[in-house]
Amino acid sequence: MPEPTKRDETANGQPEESVAPDSNGVLPLPEISLEISPPPDDDAAASTPSPTPRAEDANSLKKLSIELPNDSVPAMGRKDSVWSLGDGQGPEDLDKPVDTPPRSTLLIESPQSAVILVGGDITFVAKVEAKDLLRKPTIKWFKGKWMDLASKTGKHLQLKETFDRLTKIHTFEMHIVKAKDNYAGNYRCEVTYKDKFDSCSFDLEVKEAEQGSQNIDIRSAFKRREPKQEDDVPEVDVWDILKNARPDQYEKIAFTYGITDLRGLLRRMKKVKKEVKKSEAFAKKLDPAYQADKGGKIRLVVDLADPTVDLKWYKNGQEIRSSPKYIFEHKGTQRIMVINNCSMNDDAAYSVAAGDEKCSTELFVKELPVKIVKDIEAVKTTVNERVELECEVSEEGAQVKWMKNGVEVPTGVRSRYRVKCEGTKHFLVIDDASREDTGTYSVMATGGTSEAHVQVDLKPLKVFRDLEDAKVLLGQPIKLQCEISPGNVPGRWYRNGQLIQPNDRINIVHRNKVHRLEIAAGSLHDAGDYTFVPEGYSQSLSAKIHIFDPPRVHLESLNFPDNTVTIVAGNKLRLEIPISGEPAPRVVWMKGERVILESGNRVRAETCGDQTSLTIDVTEREDIGNYKIVLQNEAGEATASVKIKVVDIPDPPEAPLVPAVGGDWCSMIWEPPKYDGGSPILGYFIERKKKQSSRWMRLNFDQIKETSFEPKKMIEGVPYEVRIFAVNAIGVSKPSEPSKAFTPLAVTSEPTMLVVDDVTDTTVTVKWRPPETIGAAGLDGYLVEYCVEGTDDWQVSNSVLTEKTKYTITGLTTGSKILVRVKAINAAGASSPRTIQHALLVKEVIEPPKIRVPRHLKQTYTRRVGEAVNVVVPFMGKPRPKVTWLKEGTAIDPTHVNIRNTDCDSIVFIRKAERSHSGKYEMTVQVENHVDTAVLDIQVVDLPGPPQCVNIEDVWGGNVALVWTPPKDNGNAQITGYTIQKADKKTMEWYTCIEHYHRTCITIPELVVGNEYFFRIFAENMCGLSETATQTKKSALIVKEGMQLKTHDYNDHDFMEPPKFTQPLINTFAIAGYNATLNCSVRANPRAKVIWMKNKMAILDDPRYRMFSNQGVCTLEIRKPSPYDGGMYTCKAINDLGEAQVDCKLEVKGGFTFYELMKRGVPLHLIDKYMNEKTVEQEK
Repeated sequence: MPEPTKRDETANGQPEESVAPDSNGVLPLPEISLEISPPPDDDAAASTPSPTPRAEDANSLKKLSIELPNDSVPAMGRKDSVWSLGDGQGPEDLDKPVDTPPRSTLLIESPQSAVILVGGDITFVAKVEAKDLLRKPTIKWFKGKWMDLASKTGKHLQLKETFDRLTKIHTFEMHIVKAKDNYAGNYRCEVTYKDKFDSCSFDLEVKEAEQGSQNIDIRSAFKRREPKQEDDVPEVDVWDILKNARPDQYEKIAFTYGITDLRGLLRRMKKVKKEVKKSEAFAKKLDPAYQADKGGKIRLVVDLADPTVDLKWYKNGQEIRSSPKYIFEHKGTQRIMVINNCSMNDDAAYSVAAGDEKCSTELFVKELPVKIVKDIEAVKTTVNERVELECEVSEEGAQVKWMKNGVEVPTGVRSRYRVKCEGTKHFLVIDDASREDTGTYSVMATGGTSEAHVQVDLKPLKVFRDLEDAKVLLGQPIKLQCEISPGNVPGRWYRNGQLIQPNDRINIVHRNKVHRLEIAAGSLHDAGDYTFVPEGYSQSLSAKIHIFDPPRVHLESLNFPDNTVTIVAGNKLRLEIPISGEPAPRVVWMKGERVILESGNRVRAETCGDQTSLTIDVTEREDIGNYKIVLQNEAGEATASVKIKVVDIPDPPEAPLVPAVGGDWCSMIWEPPKYDGGSPILGYFIERKKKQSSRWMRLNFDQIKETSFEPKKMIEGVPYEVRIFAVNAIGVSKPSEPSKAFTPLAVTSEPTMLVVDDVTDTTVTVKWRPPETIGAAGLDGYLVEYCVEGTDDWQVSNSVLTEKTKYTITGLTTGSKILVRVKAINAAGASSPRTIQHALLVKEVIEPPKIRVPRHLKQTYTRRVGEAVNVVVPFMGKPRPKVTWLKEGTAIDPTHVNIRNTDCDSIVFIRKAERSHSGKYEMTVQVENHVDTAVLDIQVVDLPGPPQCVNIEDVWGGNVALVWTPPKDNGNAQITGYTIQKADKKTMEWYTCIEHYHRTCITIPELVVGNEYFFRIFAENMCGLSETATQTKKSALIVKEGMQLKTHDYNDHDFMEPPKFTQPLINTFAIAGYNATLNCSVRANPRAKVIWMKNKMAILDDPRYRMFSNQGVCTLEIRKPSPYDGGMYTCKAINDLGEAQVDCKLEVKGGFTFYELMKRGVPLHLIDKYMNEKTVEQEK
């Protein structure tokens, strides 16, 4: 069995917190009950509960158990009849691991362990920050190891969750009401969110109310459960056994006496105060330890119970005698030993003996740290120089340690490092520095560390003369030389990375600063990269040596006259020409500017060793020409030329041309071939075929010397093609490309039914029918011509043939008379013209405009927001009508609405419709004084907004009554219904109760009793549901039937409101001399005071004005106004809650002369103002 540890671990690894003692300094004591009974005889006896034993039968019990008030496991045979937070874990579960997800920091405030009295209330709080969480975390409360407290909620346990939207913190609370003693134990709080996990353990201790005595009465705790044997058994005080036993014996005693909760036993044993045996000799012993500074003084004091007892002091077991170092003092019962000038030798164990008793202590002497007063400095030097590192410490003779790169520096006799000390100064000396001495040096004292970097570099290498690249002809001597400083530095020579060793042919010389490499006769092997590397330096000197031999082409080995090679086309040609040169020259074969590659398919060049070759697998006429051979290397360049001549049949002529076609004949011409194949052209062969056929027919069996021919006997309307063959002494060429297809054709008959379709001031539109006879040539188009009456100058109107049977002649002079004719054109030519019999007067006839509104636009044209609006409205009228569009009486902004007008219709296009595009669009079509209008109603709709307010009006049984107000934004369309959803507060998952509901109140039935619901409502129009829903602010808790219905308190509606104009003033025109009235309506409670103003001046006691107010309708009457009565009028309403005002403009038409105004008694300054305004209006 493992030995019990000093600290008990909970199920999740958190240590148990100890319970503080009470006010009297005594730890709370456990309640112990002992039951002694023999083992049961059979299973039935074990399973049958025994009656409650009497007090006089207590001695007959043999079974023993201990009941601890805060144990997680109840005593054996005990069964609580009241609510319990659950059983804790048994001893067999102590060592079982608990599987938990990875820990993370979710809890910002954890519940703390606490102690309460029986019957008290307590709340444990856990808080989680929700800034980075997308939804609410999940929390679980456990008691012991596994018991979930969510199923134990009720009268004594309540769980609560809240969320603060401002701080974004979730608060979880566990309330324990009227705690009982078995509620004590270990609790755990677990918080999870997706893959994050956090937990916290805490303890609850439930104490009995304080009574007069806290003593433990073991015998009063005996209980009798199963009195099956009446034998007298001596009483056993288990608690005394445990208190006097060693900790390693606790487990054995527990199993001996049937104690199963070893964890609770150990927890209680920690809280029991151990009795300390009182000393008879010492009233006060030495402290466990003392501390003194080096060089200081310390006093060791003991207090004797009997001053007459002999006292002896010991240091490490050796008796201490009085001396200047150790001074003994007596003060009453106190015995004091003073140690002066403490040193490190005084750091020891001290004891004092009084009679047979002894007490001991330990003295620790603290040495003051040695500080570094002056730090070492960084050093940068070169090889073979002296390096000295210096530092200064706070004490003379202090010990310091020198380190290099974290390793202590060796300072022996054979070491390169020397250490010396002069008072407080310490030195590290390196007499002959090398590159290996580079590093970070540090000096360590007891009070600090100082470090610096020492850099030892080579002496800089100076190059007075560098190696130079050289080009050497084959067989010539090679010499490489450089000059560097310092001169005593040796070096090595390398060629292409390989070390060069001197021999009979190679000589290496080193004289002072000069290093030289000499090679007697250069060979191809000596070419390469040469490098000289000074020993000990990373720098190197480099140069390149090139060995050259000029290239040559040996054409004399060929037996062709004038280096010309003749070959018949189709045969294979291979020319092999010897070459020489060192290094091996680069060979390039060229024909003109084109380079012949080795990777060519038919023509390729190859070079191998000392010869190059040109190969042509199948010779063609393109291979004729001069071929140039170019050899290049570093020593020079050589060229040579070879001529190749290829004999072949001539090229095919180009495709023949057919300039003229008749009904059954044609004429053709062609050009001789560009290449005659090296032999003169002897003649030509001609072939013909139908276009749809693949069989060619030869037209001549004797060669034609000329380059023209006229085939005959062809079928009209059938397309034909012809081609040519050229003939020379070698043979017949390939056929030429076929000519363009041609068809022997005839012209059509003239067009029919030529009439006038339209006439304007500058154009004439005519139309006709196709010719009656078109023929095999078909019809390509029509040509329209016109001339002025009385002339014979026919002008072509269309430069490009038109295929339509309607054409408009433009650019005519108004009032002129013209004649028009039309010709039909096909491949055979133009037909006879068809002419209008009478001359046409060029002048337009006015036709009143007429708008033809489509049927679907006569009703409201509805589109959704974001859709395209494309409205086409056709109209009629001559000349071309002028089209204008207005929206609500104002011009349309072309940046929002695109309008395109043609001769016969107008198009309104909106790429992405918006709500602002809704309205009435007025279209006006005008031809001179003739006008026609049409109004289009366009409505752009969108999704509605959510209802403004959703309230729970009443809750009864399983029903909830909801009321709401329609949405503020209906999406520019009528609200067609609502969708109501509900959600349980626990899950907050939404379910649809009803759809397409038309009223603004509803009763939701069949709700689950005990659940708490939230509701939300979507608004719906012809576009669909609103994007968001309005949720009830409060929840509806469905309680059981029979509970008292909570009535709502209704407050009287407050009708108080500030002034508000329900009907504003409108701008008015008045006729001078006739009464005018201004009207508006206002609503206010209490009744508002109404003030009328003209041009922001209050109207007071003016007989020309009368003011009325009846049921909120305010009227201002102006008697026989004159022009100076015009201006800006204001109606202002004021009450205790606020004020409001409306304005309008009054314009009086009709004027008076200066004399009439004077006669009416108008003041002069008003007359002057009126005359000035009238003058300005006339000027405008």
